Parts: sequence; structure tokens; C-alpha cells
Amino acid sequence: MAKKVVATLRTTSGKDYAKVIRMNRSEKTGAYVFKETIVANDLVKDFLAKN
Repeated sequence: MAKKVVATLRTTSGKDYAKVIRMNRSEKTGAYVFKETIVANDLVKDFLAKN
């Protein structure tokens, strides 16, 4: 499961970015681990598609 968070991560170069939070389950403890990454808007679907 992943969640796309609305963020204002804009630069002067004109490229828009999004903060993506991915939830994974730890194999060691079984607890959920959240990983936050900043990705360009056109690469968000590719980032979420891979495991």
C-alpha cells in the first residue's frame, strides 16, 4: 500500500515533485515500516509499481 501526499515541492526549473510514502512490512519483527521518497510527478506510477 502506498499513499501519495500532496506537497508543494516545486523548483524554478519547472519540474514538479511529489512526496510518496510507501508502507512495507518488516520480515524481522512483522511491524510496518514507512519509507518516504521525493519523486518527479511523471515517475510516481513507476515508483509505486515496483516492489
